[in-house]
Amino acid sequence: MAKIPVFLKNKYTITIFIFVIYMLFLDDTDVFSLVHNLNKRSEISSQNKMMHEQLTKTQYTLKRLSDLNYLESYARSKKFFKKENEEIFVITYK
Repeated sequence: MAKIPVFLKNKYTITIFIFVIYMLFLDDTDVFSLVHNLNKRSEISSQNKMMHEQLTKTQYTLKRLSDLNYLESYARSKKFFKKENEEIFVITYK
């Protein structure tokens, strides 16, 4: 009959082993959920950075719209506004 190792007979070692298994795999904040939350956090952080850059660009455009010349060029290029008796052709490439 095989002998049981001494460290497995110790009740403290068994308790610590069970506790570690519980904390790593069975608890609500296990290793897998922590990794998932860290990945989600980095994704949201990058999204926040991108939105901040977009907000800065929009604020800059909004400040420049007070100039009438820029307002006209913006309306004609981005929103396809036109003057009377003028036709606009939009060419798209596939």
